[in-house]
Amino acid sequence: METYFDNQVKGLYEKADLIINDFFNAKRQYGHAQINMPLEFKQEFFSLVDKVNLSLMEDKDNFYGYFLMQMSREIRFDISSPTAVNFKKANYVLYFNPIIFLNLNLKQMESTIKHEILHVLSLHLIRAQEFKGGYSRLAINMAMNIVVNTYLDYLPPYSMTLEWVNLNYSLTLLPFKPFEYYVEEIQTALDLLEADEDEADDSIPDEDDDSNRDEKIETDYNPEKTHDIWEDSSDIDEKTLQEFTEKFIDNAQKGSIPDYLESMVSSLKNSKGELPWNLYLKRLLGSVESNKKKTITRRNRRQPDRLDLRGQLRSHKAKIVVALDISGSISDQEFNQALKEVLAIVKNYNHEITMIECDNEIRRVYNIRSLKDIKDRLNIRGSTKFTPVFEYANHHKVNLLVYFTDGKGEEKLLTIPKGYKTLWVISGRGEKLSLKEAYGTVKKLKTIVTNDNTLKMTDVRSDGYSMNDQESMHI
Repeated sequence: METYFDNQVKGLYEKADLIINDFFNAKRQYGHAQINMPLEFKQEFFSLVDKVNLSLMEDKDNFYGYFLMQMSREIRFDISSPTAVNFKKANYVLYFNPIIFLNLNLKQMESTIKHEILHVLSLHLIRAQEFKGGYSRLAINMAMNIVVNTYLDYLPPYSMTLEWVNLNYSLTLLPFKPFEYYVEEIQTALDLLEADEDEADDSIPDEDDDSNRDEKIETDYNPEKTHDIWEDSSDIDEKTLQEFTEKFIDNAQKGSIPDYLESMVSSLKNSKGELPWNLYLKRLLGSVESNKKKTITRRNRRQPDRLDLRGQLRSHKAKIVVALDISGSISDQEFNQALKEVLAIVKNYNHEITMIECDNEIRRVYNIRSLKDIKDRLNIRGSTKFTPVFEYANHHKVNLLVYFTDGKGEEKLLTIPKGYKTLWVISGRGEKLSLKEAYGTVKKLKTIVTNDNTLKMTDVRSDGYSMNDQESMHI
């Protein structure tokens, strides 16, 4: 028996269908069109959302209802999921695509709203940015959705779940693991499905003309595009965004909350914000693109019946380039301490490190295995150009480039990095990176407190990869 709510959903869907039909008819007739959304439709749609919110507030997980009350709401026909979220003008905005959202029942509507709020609590809007350079959008989106959907019931049938990914990609992913674990495993599976190993273009979002945004309509769920709207978020630093999020959380806690929510909230509030450069490097090392090795334990994914073709697995070989801007203001003491930490971080990886000394050109290149291999810095102080180092990195197919500089150089790279991650480390006396587009993450050179900063030669491994003493990761 249909309820009043069901009838309201059906009526709204018919009106939404008319809106997009009018749009497509106008586009066929005139070649271009704008969505004509009557004010009455908006009011009626958000009246329905209010009913969903009321149901959330009456539930034992009323945290979500109170969180939603603080969010702005907008209708967007160009998102490829029922709901989406970003941060605009000092507020979280929840977007709805009526065509997809109105195909859900009440419980599924609740779950898709919870889904977006869990992304916020997991700091995925920030953390996803760290992986954009070396991972496909599909792998990143699937990993984040697995994390949040693990805690939800009544999901839409197309939702990305742990069971679905394991079944469709022949994986054995474990539940309740961190985002970083899932994105690495999923990307490996995607790599095995691709004949072309260069997926650089796939990791870069399509660039759309903002003026044509209203001329797009999405009618189906697309897992690769579900979080594209995050790119429209206001430019805000991690610390400020975290402070805003904590205020939302405090206002939403009107009683006891489930254990998993309490754990997420605690992790967020205990986070110190932006990671220091050396901890960030440690995170990057666990996720760099690595060389592939043949294996007889897996069949070739593209031709599984060809037993003569061996599958591929990552060998965890990390080819690292450390570039030092010798024209900058980094002292020998600063750099030696920083390099000491680099060596300590890579000790559990099968790695090779190439040192590049550079100013406006590359002055010297040599390999290092320990601090004893570091040569006295060349006494040359030219101007600074970053491009030569990126030309070297592109030509030598490295996995990771760590660039120590005072930040003063070109405004635009003449060579775009391909297939590797870049970490810029600005010296303590440097202000910011001169590049308008960094093509990587920029961190300040800071020393963090550790129990033991000494680096013994036995700590620097060259005999392969080990999972011992790995950093625990949080959701």
